[in-house]
Amino acid sequence: MDHGWRVPGRRVAIDETKFLDLIDQMRITIPAEIKQARELQEERDHYVAQAHEEARQILAQAREEAARLLDEHKLRQVAEGHAETIKKRAEQEARRVREGADEYAETRLREMHDTLADLQTVVQNGLEELARRRAEQRASSSPAPQPGPTPPSAPPEPAEDERSTDQAT
Repeated sequence: MDHGWRVPGRRVAIDETKFLDLIDQMRITIPAEIKQARELQEERDHYVAQAHEEARQILAQAREEAARLLDEHKLRQVAEGHAETIKKRAEQEARRVREGADEYAETRLREMHDTLADLQTVVQNGLEELARRRAEQRASSSPAPQPGPTPPSAPPEPAEDERSTDQAT
């Protein structure tokens, strides 16, 4: 068309042979380009479909992994709950045992206190009885007191017979 002649109006006269050759070239070239464009479109569609499939697989794997992690998390929570329950039971049992041991120790100590108090009473009574006997022995074996100062003296040792009698009481 660049080589055509202008005719009055908006028309151009062209060489018919050149025009037909150009149309033949277009018929030959265009189907190849259309075929190439179709192939490119199909290839693009294939890549898009492949990308969608990979994305679907990735999402499926991510969901599976999330479900697995959630299951592990739930299992961990269950295990932690179970461990907490066991720990609380153990603490309660330890507290119960400790309280029982304290009660037992208190009971035994009170019994020992009572026994010691009884023994202390027996010992005190024994000492008082010995003192009374010594006083009686002194009173019966010593002459009437003489006026004047008397030197302090140690109490006499009881005879062997008196010792065995005192120990029996």
